[in-house]
Amino acid sequence: MPFANIKMPQAALSKAQKEDLIHRTTAMFVEFFGEGVRPYTMVLVEEVADGGYGRADEVFVVPEAYRAKE
Repeated sequence: MPFANIKMPQAALSKAQKEDLIHRTTAMFVEFFGEGVRPYTMVLVEEVADGGYGRADEVFVVPEAYRAKE
């Protein structure tokens, strides 16, 4: 069963963008493994809250200008 776990900053993508990401990821697995994997493909989009992750020893917060508009 193909499985993708995508972690991203909270509010970085709109609901429609997350749905598109799920559809495209599923299509990619189908392209590689064949149509038979579609019913068994799991795509998990996890949103990490501001301050819940960091890079280069700095805690990351998404600026308001970069947050998705629903």
